Amino acid sequence: MNEERGAADVALRCEAFLDRVKERGEYGSLHEAERAARVVLALLGAHLVGEVRAQLAARLPEGFALILLNPLQSAEPLSPERFVRATAAWIEGATEQTAAWDASAVLSTVADAAGDDLLSQILLQLPTGYDLLFGRPQPT
Repeated sequence: MNEERGAADVALRCEAFLDRVKERGEYGSLHEAERAARVVLALLGAHLVGEVRAQLAARLPEGFALILLNPLQSAEPLSPERFVRATAAWIEGATEQTAAWDASAVLSTVADAAGDDLLSQILLQLPTGYDLLFGRPQPT
């Protein structure tokens, strides 16, 4: 019975995560929210390393944690603008404007899951400007 409840908790956690992304991205369906989450987390995972990536993965629903831990490969860290362009390239029909919306919907939800301390460590691994995509502008 505990295994059933554990599976239900994971499913609920995944659904709650996607509900937040759906709400923030104003998507018409959970499928659209999931598509955005998969792309953005695969791109984000390419930029994070070591304990920071592992800690973030531990705070995400399992399916999304696996995407973060098995990212798309990136030859170099992408600036926030190039991150948005890459997101647009991976989401069918997306423009840079809609991809910026997609990235922010997912990353602000990730920021909530991460908490302030881990988010600070994440931002240290990323080029300047990602704080805005995460919806957490940092003082300059």
